[in-house]
Amino acid sequence: MGEAGPGLGPGPGPREAQEPEEGEAAAPGGARGGQSGPRGGIRVLKRNAKRAGSRGCQSRSRVGSRERTWLKGDVGRGCVYVYGRDSAAAASSDLRLVLCTVDTQASEICDREGRKNLFLQLHGDLVRRLEPTEKPLQIVYDYLAGLGFDDPLRMQEEAANSDLSCMIRFYSEKPCQVEQMDRILLSGVYNVRKGKTQLHKWAERSVTLCGTCLIVSSVKDGHAGKMHILPLIGGKVEEMKRRQYTLAFTSAGAQAQTYHISFGTLAECQRWHRQASTIVSMRFSVVDLSCYSLEEVPEHLFYSQDITYLNLRHNFMRRSGAGSLDSLCSLQTFWLDGNLLTSLPEEMGNLQQLSCLGLSFNNFCELPAICEKLVTLDKLALAGNLLETLDLTLLNRMSHIKSVDLRLNNLKRAAADTLKGNKSVAYMDLRDNQMTDLDLSSLVSLEQLHCERNKLRELTLSGVCLRALYASSNCLTAVSIYPVPGLLTCLELSHNQLQCVPDWACEAKKLEVLDLSYNLLLELPSRILRSLSLRKLMVGHNRLQSLPPLLEHIPLEVLDLQHNLLTKLPETLFVKALNLRYLNVSANSLESLPSTCMEEESLSMLQLLYLTNNNLTDQCIPVLVGHPNLRILHLANNNLLTFPASKLSKLEHLEELNLSGNKLKTIPTTIANCKLLHTLIAHSNEISIFPEILHLPRIQFVDLSCNELTEILIPEALPGALQELDLSGNANLVLEHRTLDIFSHITTLKIDAKPSLTADSALTSAFWSHGVAEMAGQRNKLCVSSLALGSFAEGVEAVYGMFDGDKNEELPRLLQCTMADVLLEEVQQSDTMFMSNTFLVSHRKLGMAGQKLGSSAVLCYIRNEVADPASNFSLTVANVGTCQAVLCRSGKALPLSKVFSLEQCSEEASRVKEQKAIITEDNKVNGVTCCTRMLGCTYLHPWILPKPHVSSIPLTVQDELLLLGNKALWEHLSYAEAVSAVRHLHDPLAAAKKLCTLAQSYGCQDNVGAMVVCLNIGEDNCTCEMHGLTLTGPGGFSSTSTKPATPSCSSGIASEFNSELSASEVSSEVGSTASDEHSAVSLDVSLLPRQERRCSLHPVPPSSIFQRQPSSATFSSNQSDNGLDSDDEQPVEGVMTNGSKVEVEVDIHCCNGKGLELEHSTAEYKSSAVVPEDDSRVVLIIQRQNSVNSNTVQRGVREKCELQKSLSTCCLYGKKLSNGSIVPLEESLNLIEVATEAPKKKTGYFAAPSQMEPEDQFVVPPDLEEEVKEQMKQHQEDRADQELKEHAVPLPEEFDTAL
Repeated sequence: MGEAGPGLGPGPGPREAQEPEEGEAAAPGGARGGQSGPRGGIRVLKRNAKRAGSRGCQSRSRVGSRERTWLKGDVGRGCVYVYGRDSAAAASSDLRLVLCTVDTQASEICDREGRKNLFLQLHGDLVRRLEPTEKPLQIVYDYLAGLGFDDPLRMQEEAANSDLSCMIRFYSEKPCQVEQMDRILLSGVYNVRKGKTQLHKWAERSVTLCGTCLIVSSVKDGHAGKMHILPLIGGKVEEMKRRQYTLAFTSAGAQAQTYHISFGTLAECQRWHRQASTIVSMRFSVVDLSCYSLEEVPEHLFYSQDITYLNLRHNFMRRSGAGSLDSLCSLQTFWLDGNLLTSLPEEMGNLQQLSCLGLSFNNFCELPAICEKLVTLDKLALAGNLLETLDLTLLNRMSHIKSVDLRLNNLKRAAADTLKGNKSVAYMDLRDNQMTDLDLSSLVSLEQLHCERNKLRELTLSGVCLRALYASSNCLTAVSIYPVPGLLTCLELSHNQLQCVPDWACEAKKLEVLDLSYNLLLELPSRILRSLSLRKLMVGHNRLQSLPPLLEHIPLEVLDLQHNLLTKLPETLFVKALNLRYLNVSANSLESLPSTCMEEESLSMLQLLYLTNNNLTDQCIPVLVGHPNLRILHLANNNLLTFPASKLSKLEHLEELNLSGNKLKTIPTTIANCKLLHTLIAHSNEISIFPEILHLPRIQFVDLSCNELTEILIPEALPGALQELDLSGNANLVLEHRTLDIFSHITTLKIDAKPSLTADSALTSAFWSHGVAEMAGQRNKLCVSSLALGSFAEGVEAVYGMFDGDKNEELPRLLQCTMADVLLEEVQQSDTMFMSNTFLVSHRKLGMAGQKLGSSAVLCYIRNEVADPASNFSLTVANVGTCQAVLCRSGKALPLSKVFSLEQCSEEASRVKEQKAIITEDNKVNGVTCCTRMLGCTYLHPWILPKPHVSSIPLTVQDELLLLGNKALWEHLSYAEAVSAVRHLHDPLAAAKKLCTLAQSYGCQDNVGAMVVCLNIGEDNCTCEMHGLTLTGPGGFSSTSTKPATPSCSSGIASEFNSELSASEVSSEVGSTASDEHSAVSLDVSLLPRQERRCSLHPVPPSSIFQRQPSSATFSSNQSDNGLDSDDEQPVEGVMTNGSKVEVEVDIHCCNGKGLELEHSTAEYKSSAVVPEDDSRVVLIIQRQNSVNSNTVQRGVREKCELQKSLSTCCLYGKKLSNGSIVPLEESLNLIEVATEAPKKKTGYFAAPSQMEPEDQFVVPPDLEEEVKEQMKQHQEDRADQELKEHAVPLPEEFDTAL
């Protein structure tokens, strides 16, 4: 029995209250609605569904303040939301908030509600009736615990959040939402008359043609009221001659009913007639009752003699609920997957026409003996059960079965009592078991065998009828097949431990596909290459040092030799393999290529050539001319210096060209002859002249990042197909306004913004910098998003993340925009569970979008461990799905993530199987995804969970890189290869680009994303004065790298934007500039007294912890609305305005009465007078640009106030063009730094007065006066320049705008 609610006393009748004022529930002790009954553990708050927002998740909790006080009294208390029959029908439905405890049973809630039953719906899909003794609140808590919540208080808080209704919801009546049924064919409101006679009048009714029935209901009540259902199968539909555009629908049977429906137009009448005619002619032979929460077979099915197909997947069927199945004498296909069956009833033996039986994901421990009686049964599916032994003797007795599916069982061995052979089984699937040795030589009729992902060391088969063998991902050292499989066409033995090719494989006369990649092969037999049937040969990732010579013509079409030790290819490869269309020799040590045929007209059919990551030079280019049909050419990461123009002009069929990672200085102008070219990737070269590619009619993607471009010569009009242009990483590139206007229609434009270093960003840049690369590949959309915040929260912290939606782009974008905000909230609430809760709350916040869609995610949080002096920074990594993070420590890869997929995580596969998920043959949960943990996909709960894998590690001096990537990246690059490929690169953007390029050259055709974070954690970055170092000036902090890192595209230094971004995401425009008519007379800042400065590696005591707050100043301006005097003037960077008010962000530091020391970056910049105030000890440092024309403040703080409203979008800034693309703001502001306490205003912003105030005069405090005089005197003695001596006099300075 539950506890009494807040203020509830004894008395008869339920307690209900009408909805109070918005934002607070009714008072618990109110007198409305009567008193509570003796079962005082329930309190019901009635909410009108229309007011509460019925068509989606509630935006906030509906629990009032007094209810919250009652809930805090005990973690066993809570609330559940109870909806009406149809949550989408706002007129008649209501929402009740029921306060109860974990001991409150469903029967108690039903009694108070006056209902018979309570129904539970998960993720807006599956609905089941609760038993009277079940406890709803405990069900909610168990659901939250299953998601990953551990803290009882947090679970109580989450249960009170109405957003949870998107995942778990209670109904007082079983919901029936017709508008959401997938079987609706046609619907509308028409005039309807019932009956064949004219006694009934015409009336306006809602008509729906759904499935095989015609549904007629009231227009006012809709489907919530009374409905008339007319079955159409076997009936008829005909036109009425006496009334225009009218059809008569008649059901079958002796008591047939007729409805006349009048349509408005001829086209509408014909559409209904055509669809209904198809239905009435159908036979009632196919029945699909999957996911109907059935506990037994519906009785009416036993009278249906014509049923041939019955689907009862995903129900709660047991043997006792099977019923009289023998009456279904015509049944041919019967699916019972995903139920609770342990055996089959004897009545099923009478189904003598049954040919296909699905029993997967039940609780069978052996092959059902009843299958012996089903003499017509030829396909038996028993995947995902509890079988431990493959009983070949019992299988021999089932001589009629041809196909057996035993995937995902616990099979360890195959046993046979006799040597009698089985002549019936032709197909067997044994994937994902635990077998170590397998001998199926008795299956003499076996044609196809799947045994992937076992632990096989030896495999023995009969080759009499064998046509296909799939045995990858095992530990095979030997495969024996006797006799030689003369019919074998496909052999896949990849990811094993084979050291040589089996002899019988060389003698297979019909072998067309041979996959031996990821083995230990040292050589390749010449008989394999001489095969006259082989079409596809995959031997990548082995140890081959050479290939046998080719002496005869071969029909080979696909050859994959990547990741071997080859130094050259056979000289006659292109002469003898004239049918070769695909060749991949990436990641070898090739220095040259074999020549093609010597004839004038080449006969080569080669279309795809991948030569990435070799030692090729310019001398290999002439060989490429012998392949005129080349469509895709990858020459990345070689030693190319030039690409001869005459050779490129002959590759007229080229569609994709990748020349990145070389030393090219130009792209030949003859690229204009490649009229079919749609992709050019040439990043990380030394190109200084923009290639002539904008004249190509089909060009879509151009990547010229990380080069040395200075200007771009473009035509008046760009090709209409151009979608993405990447110019980031070109430090000297300057784009004119005219060029930017021409680029305005491009969907994605990536360019650099000038790096701005505030005190925060400068300090952060000393420890880490990052680069991001995302490529769509062969897909037409990019479903990968990344999050990169190099300066996070209020300290020296960073957040990096990557999200992969597989086939959807909505969820990755949502997570990119919200996850950092959620992390910030969770960090403030918990020091231990913040990362796990971040994922769980983000999962809930996805709402309706997260019901059917899902996304993998990895999130990395670098925080400053002030409490732990031994560890300066710690790295916390959490991930779900297939996105991973890898740390490079001392040159070695250290994985920090866990891959949650069925193939790579046996624990997760076992969990999903135990929870009765349907794992399809392509190894996906319900055929949707291979991931077992994701954000979203709530309709696949509990098989898919959002609980992340969390790991934390302290960062050390040995940590060099942090790599983040999605599934496509890590499928094609090992951890060690990825680290070694980019470890020597100083530019994180170029490193990320290289990883994506390598993945594409290694065969990746999907979306690929990579993020590289260069770490520089160590004493070398110390900026403390006690270590003999001082802070640098406005120029920023210098890195220890020999080559400065190119600004990355997602850090706020290089900007990447998509025109599809909404205005709420990027809503800043450049506005008016500040004017300044007064000259500046400055005091050398080196004369100021200062405290001993500490860095993040050696933090100061808590009283002097660095703080940062945004502020703004209001300036008067006579500029135009766009903030520019003319087209030649640069936009004002760092200033955001809506016309008249200009907001400039400044940094506020706690200095404790001591000044800051700043070095002069250049001689042209002068500092204003800086004198501490007497009491508050404020130090105001304003650096002003000595310019007459610009009249603007010196460059400095660049973070935009508008975009800082959300942490997730603080890296996106710049000028927004009409299409949503972003143009970086040019460098035109001075640095404004306020080293003081923040203005005591809640908003963090202050408006500066337009005139000088008396209290704004600066004076030296008495306790600092002597020190200031001594420093000024020392400065005057050391300076020889008379002009600098004059500037050393502390004169008060007037400001047009005072802060």
